[in-house]
Amino acid sequence: MIAFLSRLFARAVPALLQASPRDAHAIAELHAASFSRGWSEAEIEAMLLERNVVAHRALLGQRFAGFILSRLAGDEAEILSIAVVSARRGRGVARALLDLNMRRLAGLGARAVFLEVDEDNEPARRLYARAGFHEVGKRPGYYRQDKGAAATALVLRRDLA
Repeated sequence: MIAFLSRLFARAVPALLQASPRDAHAIAELHAASFSRGWSEAEIEAMLLERNVVAHRALLGQRFAGFILSRLAGDEAEILSIAVVSARRGRGVARALLDLNMRRLAGLGARAVFLEVDEDNEPARRLYARAGFHEVGKRPGYYRQDKGAAATALVLRRDLA
């Protein structure tokens, strides 16, 4: 009984792997469920085929649990998107993906990483603050909301070197 309860309440550790074009469908589904304007499977597949895109996925058993996509340009990188399935949010999956992705970017020569985040997305802002990102700019009206309103994007940066 104790073993059963231990497994039941244990914090599952995701397997973090490099994403490939075979993951485009799962990434597109999660992206569409996570953002007001989801990227299509074809858009994601095209990104995953780019040589300068660094992508990782998280699996819990055989289940897709999250992804991160970033793009390297010289000695700078931009995190394009990160998402975790709703049932696994707040359990460290996004942080594990972010940490792995930043280590990979640093290994490829990135000295700084940038991203945009909706100023109203408190969970994402906390994630990025804990990971050492700081605000370097704002983009008013950057994100379109469901009802036509526009939200401000905060531009964040973290130095890797």
